[in-house]
Formats: sequence, C-alpha cells, structure tokens
Amino acid sequence: MIGNLLVDALIDAPDYSRIFALTRRPLGREHAKLANRIVVFERMAEQLKGLVAQDAFCCIGTTIAEAGSQEAFREADIDAVLLFAQTARAAGATRFAVVSSVGARSDSPKFYLRTKGEMEDAICALGFPSVDIFQPSLLLGPRKQMRPMELAGKIFAPLINPFLTGDREIYRPIPATTVARGMIGAARRGGRGIYRHTYSAIRQLAEYKPMQAPVAQPGKRPPG
Repeated sequence: MIGNLLVDALIDAPDYSRIFALTRRPLGREHAKLANRIVVFERMAEQLKGLVAQDAFCCIGTTIAEAGSQEAFREADIDAVLLFAQTARAAGATRFAVVSSVGARSDSPKFYLRTKGEMEDAICALGFPSVDIFQPSLLLGPRKQMRPMELAGKIFAPLINPFLTGDREIYRPIPATTVARGMIGAARRGGRGIYRHTYSAIRQLAEYKPMQAPVAQPGKRPPG
C-alpha cells in the first residue's frame, strides 16, 4: 500500500525526474518519469547491474498470516529488504528510507517486532551515509483486502487518537499516504546519520519543504 502511494507521490514531486520502481509484478501504470522493473529478489543484483540511483525507498513488508510461516515472514521482511538495500548501495544510493514498525527492536520478546528490529540493525550496518527508518503504528488507507484491525482503526482512529498523548502518541494510527510523503520529505531533508521516525516526526516530514530544519535526532529510539 505504501509503495503504490509512494510511486504516486514521486511522480508528482517536481524534484524527482526519474523513478525506478522495482516490483515482482507489473504496476499497471505508465508515466514518462516511471520505469517499472520486474525483478526476482534473489537475482536482483544481477538484474539491476549498472543502475545508478541517489535515493532508495523500501516498502517491502508482509504479515505472518500472508507469508504463511515465521520463516517466510523473515524471508520477506529481512532477506528481501537486505537484498534491495545492498543493490541500492551498489547503485550508488546515499540515502535509504525503509518502513518498519513502531516498537521494533532486535531484543523484543515479540516475534514481529524482533524481526523488524533485526532488519533495522542490518540496514544500519550497510554503511549508507543517511538512513531513515519509519516506525508507524496501524496504517490507514486503501488495500485490495482490508484487514480487520485496519478497518477498525479507520473507524475508531478519530476517537482513539486524542487519548494517545505523550509517550503513547507513537501508537496513533496514521494514513499510509502520510508515511509515503514523509519518506520523500526525509530524502529532501538530506541529513546524514541514522534517524528513526514515529508518528509526529512522520507527519512533520510529510510537510517538509527544502531548506526546512531537521525534525529528528540521529539514532533516537522511541519507547515501546
């Protein structure tokens, strides 16, 4: 969902002249700025040899229910993400933005959050000058198959969000389109270092304009 919205936002962004969208299946859309490359993740480095890029955005992710097993989930949310990141680094990308999850950390007792945390640690070790890790809570937006929790979040978010304040603000449901725009805002900001963005920072980045001051501190990890 975020990936499709991100492509739309990049097409509309005047400061991006060429977009390479890497997918397993055709996007089914055409635009003068867009080049849709169909890839097999295990062969991505070979298939994209010679590609040159500056900013890399990663929206790869699934659920355990969709993956079918914890092993398949890790293959998607760690292995595939790392293959993409390594390919982007080889292509010369200096900025890498990736979607993770609120509460992610490699020592979490919860499998989902631990997997996301391990992915974050692995990305941070690849040597990108700039890494932006987006840690949204429940995502709101259009999906081909609406998940029960997301449907409930869409209905109750206006009622719940006012009560999620202080340290609990990071758990507010957030529109996927805001996350997509925030990823572009992080690239526009151009800060060096490792940044983790939760609810309020993502919203700020979504409105980011060139020459605006940074909104986060390098390496800061939210509670959770």
